[in-house]
Amino acid sequence: MLYVQDQCGTYVPAPQEVVLAEAKRISSYRLRRGAEITTPDIAKAVIQQKLGSYQYEMFACLFLDTKHRVLAFTEMFRGSVNQATVHPREVVKEALRLNASAVILAHNHPSGDSTPSQSDIELTRKLKEILGVIDVRVLDHLVIGDDVAAFSELGLLQ
Repeated sequence: MLYVQDQCGTYVPAPQEVVLAEAKRISSYRLRRGAEITTPDIAKAVIQQKLGSYQYEMFACLFLDTKHRVLAFTEMFRGSVNQATVHPREVVKEALRLNASAVILAHNHPSGDSTPSQSDIELTRKLKEILGVIDVRVLDHLVIGDDVAAFSELGLLQ
């Protein structure tokens, strides 16, 4: 529970908007350049915070260096309520620009259902193949809904 001081100096439970603002501040801090992503759970939590509230699909990439330190979190493609068009060429350009060694792909499902679709699986396979040519490893693909589905945990990242 987060508490804030009222005008009298008494600590009271924080309103929801204050709690959400603080959560966004913390997740932004965890995605700052140079921050280490030490566990998959950290990546899932901060990316869910960033993408979970959109009412349209947003495809993003968390670009990392060789020690899994953040280079950038980039929201790359905005779509409609049920799809976003992803251009692999743009993902490759950004990975090269940042000199990334690894990437975590992520997108949200505004419906709340985090089950990966067949097109999500095919896109991941294609991006993994293309990024592999330039020695950028795809560590995971996170689908954000009411919860988070991680391709690495579902065995979909072969």
